[in-house]
Amino acid sequence: MKLCFSTIGCPDWTLRDIVATAKDLGYEGIEIRSIRGEVDATKMREFTTDIDKTLQLLERTGIKIAMLSTNCALANHNDETAVERAKAYIDLASRLGVKFIRVMSTDRPYFDGGDLALCTNRYRQIVEYASGTGVTPLMETNGLFLDSRELADFIDGIGDGAGVLWDTHHPYRYHDEPIAETVKNLGSRIKYVHLKDSMVEKGKVAYKMMGYGDIPLDEIISTLKDVGYDGYYTFEWVKLWNKDLVEDGGVVFAHYANYMRRF
Repeated sequence: MKLCFSTIGCPDWTLRDIVATAKDLGYEGIEIRSIRGEVDATKMREFTTDIDKTLQLLERTGIKIAMLSTNCALANHNDETAVERAKAYIDLASRLGVKFIRVMSTDRPYFDGGDLALCTNRYRQIVEYASGTGVTPLMETNGLFLDSRELADFIDGIGDGAGVLWDTHHPYRYHDEPIAETVKNLGSRIKYVHLKDSMVEKGKVAYKMMGYGDIPLDEIISTLKDVGYDGYYTFEWVKLWNKDLVEDGGVVFAHYANYMRRF
């Protein structure tokens, strides 16, 4: 099982701290979402002026960058530069040898509107741009795509080069979709997985350390194994957006690694 964590859980850390923690805790990969407050990887010093030092650090430690996670919301009309930013991420991912970038329909985990036709047109442009680069742009299960059957149809309509990032939390929590149904519908389209735990408290979603919420994590892992998924299991501790998550990244990342050893 390949373990990974998103840097969304340690938004103030340096890349060296991130890589050292991953190495010490037995992770194989990291997902880049933010570093020291910057959320656009194409503007981070580590991936611009210092990119050669970054490549040397990764080579020396053996830690892989599993994904570059964009904030491109393809169904949002007000995200006017989404396609251009996604293309820049593809260029960076190709330079780094990273196989995946993440794009979204909208920037909300739940359904909050969005233009499906616009999303389709933009995603097709991005997938076509990525062709031949070794990079696959993945659409996340959020926003317009909480219903896995609808997402499967969307991906099939794009064709080769498209794929799914299954955020295991969102369709279950916000759409009440059973885990078995999600996996049945998406199947081999699932190229990458996000894991997190939560429960509803006083009508609001409260994120928890793994095993302390009521997301059916055992079922998620066993179902993925049953269908032969062999990609990364990436932990998202969404501290960047939730300041009430006071636990330090080092604590939650260590807990996640220990929790996942059960499987």
